[in-house]
Amino acid sequence: MKSHINQVRILGLFFLSLAFLACTNSSTANSSDAPASPPVETSVVDRPASAEEAPAAEPEATPAPVAVAVKEEVKTDKPQKVEAKPAAKATATAAKPKASQQKAAEPKKKASKDDNATPPVATKEAETKTIPPSPVKETPKVVKEEPTKTSEIAQTAPAKEEIAAPKAAAPDHSAWDALLRKHVSSSGKVNYKGFKADRSALDAYLKMLSANPPSSSWSSKEAMAFWINAYNAFTVQLIVDNYPLSSITNLDGGKTWKVKRISIGGKKYSLDQIENGILRPTYKDARIHFAVNCAARSCPPLLNRAWTAANLNSNFDKQAKAFINNPKFNKIGAGKVEISKIFEWYAADFGNIVDYLNKYSTTKISSGAAVGYLDYDWALNE
Repeated sequence: MKSHINQVRILGLFFLSLAFLACTNSSTANSSDAPASPPVETSVVDRPASAEEAPAAEPEATPAPVAVAVKEEVKTDKPQKVEAKPAAKATATAAKPKASQQKAAEPKKKASKDDNATPPVATKEAETKTIPPSPVKETPKVVKEEPTKTSEIAQTAPAKEEIAAPKAAAPDHSAWDALLRKHVSSSGKVNYKGFKADRSALDAYLKMLSANPPSSSWSSKEAMAFWINAYNAFTVQLIVDNYPLSSITNLDGGKTWKVKRISIGGKKYSLDQIENGILRPTYKDARIHFAVNCAARSCPPLLNRAWTAANLNSNFDKQAKAFINNPKFNKIGAGKVEISKIFEWYAADFGNIVDYLNKYSTTKISSGAAVGYLDYDWALNE
């Protein structure tokens, strides 16, 4: 055991002596080479701008600024790619070089404390590359805003052209309604002297009708009421123009209904055209015969109210019942009827006459009842 320990000690002393000799030889070699230039590694890394600014000691610390400068160059290359992007992204990218400048400034301060040898080339490249993005900020914004406004205007312009024209309103018949209330009794007797005294009001209403012909925008009932009022009002005007008069048949050789004296919408009409050319074929309602008045005693009485779209149907039924059940115009019995000539002249409008009369008659008429027609009285309905 002791011999083994002694051997280890001898070997240790041997190695120590070898190490001492090696150190002695290396120091001798270094002293002999002292006049030579600095080592290659130090001269390659340490390249200051001038000999006066180069540090006298610690040359191994200079690599740190070089490494920082290289990183700075890599960061400052990014703005070159961002310049082609939109302004919103360019603005955000332009801020990155500023942040990189701040980071670059911190290593410079640290390096200046150590050796004051930060290379100026990397700093100039960073500053030069961060300037171009600034003028590009506002240019794309102007280009984007103008097309948007123009497209909006182009889209809204057609909407103004498509606005529909206001609906042509049907004329107000209140003036005619006032005249009828004043000069026509509930039984249909007409005071033509009174109408003659109110001639200006009558003419004003007729002038309004002439200037406002039925329009396609009107409802069917509005147009129908217009033509019924026109027929009755122009008939009253015809009698007033020729009053005093015993019968309408005394005018124009008994053919006064064929004379085109009525002007509506710049077109001339006759009474016959209004009744047989417009009202009957257009609306195909037999109750029209109880609405228009021919100024004769046997004619269905003139309603003392103006016709409107609102009261059209109710007044049709009211006039039909009043006329059919009035013994002055019709004599109704269960097995026999004597009725107005109107039912004979316009038989096609009424169809089966017994069935039609039973719709409004207070007396039930048998299907086989005899049918006769009364003489027509053309005397003036006053």
